[in-house]
Amino acid sequence: MEKIEDLGIKGYKIIQDKDGFCFGSDAVLLAKFAKVKKGSRGLDLCTGTGIIPVLTYALFEPASIDAVEIIPHVAEMAARTMELNGLGEIIRVKNADLNDAPKIYGSRVFDFVTCNPPYMNSGGGIVNPKDDLAVSRHEILCTLDGVVTAAARCLKPTGRMFMVHRADRLCDVISTLRRHRLEPKRLAVVYPNAAGTANLILVEALMNGRPQLKLEKPVFMYDENGKYLQNIVEN
Repeated sequence: MEKIEDLGIKGYKIIQDKDGFCFGSDAVLLAKFAKVKKGSRGLDLCTGTGIIPVLTYALFEPASIDAVEIIPHVAEMAARTMELNGLGEIIRVKNADLNDAPKIYGSRVFDFVTCNPPYMNSGGGIVNPKDDLAVSRHEILCTLDGVVTAAARCLKPTGRMFMVHRADRLCDVISTLRRHRLEPKRLAVVYPNAAGTANLILVEALMNGRPQLKLEKPVFMYDENGKYLQNIVEN
């Protein structure tokens, strides 16, 4: 069953499936972390409901964002979200395999790429490839290497990639980015609270960049009283 949720910023709303794709705090974190330039051109891979492009546009006003989602009905739902917000000509959703993004859009054309990819690598048990939630969480239809390969091919020579991933896959993320000439430049580690163990990472990588990584202040999701700290309007 679908629902329309107010995002609490500039009147934008999002259509979600209560029994399927609903955005999480990781999308909010990535949109705030990205800090893309006004007037730039972007690409969002694994867009799902389209939450990251909407929040990115609300915060930074890039000129346009193309968004790719492989599951047809999810892509269609994301496209309707853009029309609902009057963003259909700015955020263009396409139902496609992200591996085809360089053929669809061309090489070296985007200023930035954002991605909230499936976190679980293969070998983590039996997963139903027809289960939409499983596809969004496990590397069934795409892999970390596939995501980074597509991003590297689509980015301009000095373009930037912004990605959120699980903290326990930090080594995989860094090594994969470097293998494709995307040099990590900023890293933020996310904790549920000050007493918790890290569960997410936010990474910014520069195409053809020189080695020098800035480790940013830790990001906490909740304070000691359980209050949520990462509302999108607090950017």
